[in-house]
This record gives sequence, structure tokens and C-alpha cells, in this order.
Amino acid sequence: MSVPRWLPAALLVAAAIGMLAHGPIPQTPNYHDFADQRALLGVPNSLDVLSNVPFLVVGLWGLWAMRAPELGAARAGYALFAWGLILTSIGSGFYHLAPDNFRLVFDRIPIALAAAGLIAGTRAATVAPSQSPWFTVGLGTAAIASVLWWYATDLRGRGDLGPYLYIQFAPLVVVPLWQAIGEDSTRNRLAFAAAIVLYGAAKVAEVEDKAIFASLGIMSGHTIKHLLAAAAAVSLVSMALPGNIRSHGPARV
Repeated sequence: MSVPRWLPAALLVAAAIGMLAHGPIPQTPNYHDFADQRALLGVPNSLDVLSNVPFLVVGLWGLWAMRAPELGAARAGYALFAWGLILTSIGSGFYHLAPDNFRLVFDRIPIALAAAGLIAGTRAATVAPSQSPWFTVGLGTAAIASVLWWYATDLRGRGDLGPYLYIQFAPLVVVPLWQAIGEDSTRNRLAFAAAIVLYGAAKVAEVEDKAIFASLGIMSGHTIKHLLAAAAAVSLVSMALPGNIRSHGPARV
């Protein structure tokens, strides 16, 4: 059964209305209370800091792969995704050295940029072959604004993560639908499915941070979250490799 071309946009609108109706989504009070606070070679919270290095490696690999001219209009979005990974490595490492809400801004902005880049890149690669680079610029700006909104509202005592969560989870809805509408390759659809599974496992590890650390003793759930999320990024970058991407789609939506 074919996917209606209007469905991705309709779901995004419905999700936005639902978030507005729900109201502010606060950050958990103990968000910065991570299980593994051990120092190594003078680096505080060392494993949570150092486990961000894979994001740098995957991001650099992505930028190298995205030199390919066949990316077409998707290049801008996928490049933003790769830069988001590189900046996540830096921003998350900076945050985990001394976790607080101010440093968390530098962790969340790159994550939001990566999500925006994935949305823009996939849309251009599947259903919008003539997509303007300004679409990517607009999404990137919205991504930054979503994090600044959270921080500004947090300073007023009523932090709202809603827009940031919307940007972060929107790819889970629209990417597989655009892949279906644009008749993307089975390989790319499986790559995105694998990324969803890995990212879901990463979120579980994040929630079970202390339980995992108590069980393993060597590594915490948050460290494992970083590693699983980096593995998911590998799968996502692979969708933009030469030979795996379509430079055109059947329709603009």
C-alpha cells in the first residue's frame, strides 16, 4: 500500500498541536546526576567524556563521504548532520566535564542540528530533488532556537523541552515515510531501521544509567548510550554514501 504524500506533513502538524495542548515539558530534576563520576588521567567523569570521541570519528567520515557530487540537493542537509555529530562530540564532552544546565546548551544544540540535517538531507534525497539550501538553513535555525527556548524558559523557572524534543524525534516519523514515498532502496530503509533500534537501545541505557553501572561496574548506562548512539550515526551516514543515495525522487512534498 502506497503512503499518501501528505502524511508526513500531517503527522508533524498533529504532533505540534499535541505538544502545544500538552504544555511545557520540564527536564527531570536529577538530570545531571550521572552514575559514573570516576576520573581518569585528571579527566573528571572520564568515560562519559571520552565516549563522545566516536561521534567525532563518524562525523569526519560523513564529511569526507559527502564530497560526492551525486548527493545533489541532499548534500547541504547531510553535511549539517555530519557537522552536528562533530559538534556533539565537542559539546557533549564539554558538558560532561562539569554537568550543569549552561553546559547542556552546548550538548543539545549539536544534537538538534544533527536531527535537522537528517530531516533536510533525507527529504531532498527522496522526495524533494530541487530542495533549496535555505530549507536546511531554516531547519538548522529552528533547531538552535528550540534549545535556546528551553534554556530561556528554564532561567524563568519553567523550562520547556517541547520544541527540542520535537526536532529530535521528528526524523523517526518523517524519514521512513519519505523513504517509502520516494521508493528509496531497501538497503537505506534497513539502515534507518537499524539506526532506530540502536537509538532506542541508547535511550534505554540512558534511563538505566545507574542500574547498568551497578551491574557492570566498569561502564555506566550513559557511556553505553553514547556508544550506541554513535553506532546509530554510522548507519545513518551510510545512507548518504556514494551509490546508496538517490539524487532524485518522484515527487516534491
